[in-house]
Amino acid sequence: MPGILEGKKILVTGVLTPASIAFAIADAAQKEGADIVLTSFGRVMSLTEKSARRMKPTPEILEMDVNKQEQIDTLAQTLKQRWGRLDGFVHAIAFAPGDALGGNFMTAPWESVQTAFQTSAYSLKAMAQSLSPLMTEGGSIVTLDFDNSTQAWPFYDWMGVCKAALESVTRYLARDLGKHHIRVNALAAGPLKTMAAKGIPGFERFENTWGQRAPLGWNSEDRTPVAKMACVLLSDYSSATTGEIVHVDGGYHAMGAEVATEPPD
Repeated sequence: MPGILEGKKILVTGVLTPASIAFAIADAAQKEGADIVLTSFGRVMSLTEKSARRMKPTPEILEMDVNKQEQIDTLAQTLKQRWGRLDGFVHAIAFAPGDALGGNFMTAPWESVQTAFQTSAYSLKAMAQSLSPLMTEGGSIVTLDFDNSTQAWPFYDWMGVCKAALESVTRYLARDLGKHHIRVNALAAGPLKTMAAKGIPGFERFENTWGQRAPLGWNSEDRTPVAKMACVLLSDYSSATTGEIVHVDGGYHAMGAEVATEPPD
């Protein structure tokens, strides 16, 4: 039986280790029939290459530093020569310097905030600008979010601001690319144990309480539900869905704050 991504040409960024959310998405997309290309650059290229060898068939890895527009443009040209078109891409890229996280919101210097914003939010627009012309038959753009629509999370600081900006970029891209039949959605996962998560001070506080509050529970080591939803968003099954924040978090986002069961003294 054909998979829901049979014949689709999909680019996936952000694959580092097999624990990466992006790895789970790329692996699941392959199993659903997609042709996959990965991106990486610099010192982490070796990690991506090692992880890619665990996929069957092993996908090609193209160089792209998302903060260098010329590399994004070169990537687009390479994909045009290789495939002639693109059906979708996964934006799984985020970074903030240490002095913009971990309780440093008030003291973070602009240079660090600027780096976080360019890498974690603006980069989605930069990729869409170069790659959307390849989506000649329409397509799907999926970015990875940690929902900051209404909350200020402990320790997340400027990354939280950047994720809120990413959600806004998602909506504006959905507005501007809809006429080309290109869908743009953000996938808001619950906390998962990844290399990126290790860089967030206090991450264990999310992990320890999430499963208690989420009505479906939450396993911070299971990336399968997120990967499956990403495949749905990349597929034609989501043909009328765009500008959305799709939560895969066990239902945590829909629950109110815990209240005391007894009145205070």
